[in-house]
Amino acid sequence: MNDIRHITFEQLTLPHPKIIAGPCSAESEEQVMESARRLSACGIRMFRAGLWKPRTKPGGFEGVGAQGIAWLKRVKDETGMKVSTEVATPRHVEEVLRGGIDMVWIGARTTANPFAMQEIADALEGVDLPVLVKNPVSPDLELWIGALERLYNAGIRRMAAVHRGFSSLDKSIYRNRPMWGIPIELKRRLPQIEIFCDPSHIGGKRELIAPISQQAMDLGFEGLMIESHCTPDTAWSDAAQQITPERLSEIICRTVIRDKCCRAEDLNELRSQIDKTDDELVELLAHRMKVARMIGRYKRRHNMPVLQRDRYEELLARRTAEAERLGMEGEFMRTLMQAIHEESVRQQMDVLDEHGANDDKL
Repeated sequence: MNDIRHITFEQLTLPHPKIIAGPCSAESEEQVMESARRLSACGIRMFRAGLWKPRTKPGGFEGVGAQGIAWLKRVKDETGMKVSTEVATPRHVEEVLRGGIDMVWIGARTTANPFAMQEIADALEGVDLPVLVKNPVSPDLELWIGALERLYNAGIRRMAAVHRGFSSLDKSIYRNRPMWGIPIELKRRLPQIEIFCDPSHIGGKRELIAPISQQAMDLGFEGLMIESHCTPDTAWSDAAQQITPERLSEIICRTVIRDKCCRAEDLNELRSQIDKTDDELVELLAHRMKVARMIGRYKRRHNMPVLQRDRYEELLARRTAEAERLGMEGEFMRTLMQAIHEESVRQQMDVLDEHGANDDKL
């Protein structure tokens, strides 16, 4: 499956950064055409609109369905834009193929379901159609890669990934937490794949779209997928995270695109400092684990339990507060210390296992 590293999305020939924009849902032919005309006037070349809308609970607007394909075809004919929509079932795939849709995307709920992904892959087998794959709802990189692999095995070669954030029970300013490390690791594992950012779904609020878009560009993402509606306040779905075409144009104009080809000597020197610091961190962590094993031996001799919960909670709170005082995110330090503590416990348990093994030999 190593060949999946060579998938590409470049044939779509959109200017960098690639922008895909349009309303969350196609609501009426008038709404679709008004949004499309204004987006086209802003220079957008790829139009998006959801025809089938998976909703958490029944009773809400679940999309206009296949009748909206004719509206997208009209957008294509009158504006020259490419058109795209979400598919979640083989029937959706059949409908869009008959309707001449230029591109499809697969939503987070579908990506999370290997059975559904396989059915869609089977429906797309032998079709030369660009496919965007959003990350699964949960922060599961292997599930995301698995969805891409199923499409690759079906012969799809024009694929890209869409980072739309991850659901979390923790309170946050985001609708879906960015967890940037996951798409970064995806890019490391699949260096040729293009990654789009969906700041609308990450932020959940229109005022967050600009800063999230800038962060994505700073991280080297190839494009953005943004929900834009002619009258966002009256949208039938996700009104709070949609913006007007004109506001979208402002955000794009103000977003700074970094030069990926820059190889300044000063930057290399700073990277050398990072490398040196990382080496020192590894050495310090190794020393910490050595001390953890010494503590494990002490606890073994004095018949003490490995886990000292009160000390762990006190240490976690203290280190988190120190990190925040030094300008780091408390959540980052909490996650880091949890990982370090987990490894420390494992080291101590290894000491106990060694003791048990020696007892067995006596």
